[in-house]
This record gives sequence, structure tokens and C-alpha cells, in this order.
Amino acid sequence: MEGTRTRRQEEPIRLFRSDFLEFFTHVHPITVLVIWVPVFLYFLVRGILDRPAAVPAGLALGIFLWTLTEYILHRFVFHFHPRAPWQERIAFLFHGVHHAQPMVKTRLVMPPAVSIPLAVLFYLLFRTFFYGVGLSAWFAPVFAGFVAGYISYDMIHYATHHFPVRGYFRFLKLHHMRHHFKTPDQRFGVSSPLWDWVFRTLPAD
Repeated sequence: MEGTRTRRQEEPIRLFRSDFLEFFTHVHPITVLVIWVPVFLYFLVRGILDRPAAVPAGLALGIFLWTLTEYILHRFVFHFHPRAPWQERIAFLFHGVHHAQPMVKTRLVMPPAVSIPLAVLFYLLFRTFFYGVGLSAWFAPVFAGFVAGYISYDMIHYATHHFPVRGYFRFLKLHHMRHHFKTPDQRFGVSSPLWDWVFRTLPAD
């Protein structure tokens, strides 16, 4: 009886009546690698061919910008406070379901239906900025670093929920688990606690 109840609790909450739409709410983590590693490699090679000297700093800047983007999205988009029933529905679809069932393996990485439009948006923002200020050679390595940051975020997020980890990654796992089970309105960083410290969402303990 207890085993049956446990299996039922582990069954993912259904989000849509349509089987077609429901299919896209479940994502295997390998999907992130299949889609985004080639994108990262393309922009990395493009950066190397354009201006090799800009690649190390460009990658570092892109990863740095990702950590800030990750924090902003998690804190202000995924954890926005709904004020109407339709907003509650959207909040649950975006992130609430993950807090309701944090161990469901197919809902731990960002669905391509969300990540691809966001990537296009940031691609256009970065390209417009770097070409606009006359630093076009920096665009490719910075965007490659940004994509690498996103890949790391999704892989770290999956690992914190399902893999035994050590060292710094164990610290990240504890940081994120405390976000889930102790302070859901704090500790928004997943791949880095930097911005929690900067914006004072890191508890004293």
C-alpha cells in the first residue's frame, strides 16, 4: 500500500489536457546538450576565427552575464507573486510545478519551447549592442559564453536534484536544496550564489 502511494506521488502533475502540449512539458536533460552544445561550438569557432585574442575575455564576460540573467529570471520571473487566478496558473506552469514536485526528472531543465525564444531574444540584444558600439568581434565569444553558462546552469540544476556531488558542487546543491525546502524567497542562484550575496537574498546562516 505504501509503495503504491509513493509511486502515485512521483507521477508528474499533468499540466495540460492536450497530450500534444503535455509532451513538451517533459524534457530529458540530454536534450539541452543536443541543442545547445552545437550552438556554443559554432559561436566559439566563429569568435576564434574573427579575433582569437577576444575569446577568453569574451567567454568569461558571457558566463558572467549568464549568472546575472539566471538570477533575474529565477527571482523575478519564475518567482513572481501572482495577483489573479490566471497569473497563478502561469506561475505554476513556469516554476510552481517544480517546487511542488522538485524530484521529477523530466521537469528539471528548461523546455526548448522556452529556452529557444529566450536565446533568440538575447542573441538579438547582444548582436545589436556589440555591433552598435563597434565591437562586433566580441559578439560571438560573449554569446558563446552566455550559452555555456546556460548549459552549465541546466546541468548543475539536474545534478543538484539527482546526483551525489562533492566540493563546490556540493555547496551549490545545499544552497539550492535550502531554496526549495527552507527559504523559497531567497537563494535564487543555481550555478552561483554571487548575486544572492550582491542583492542580499543570501540568509546569514
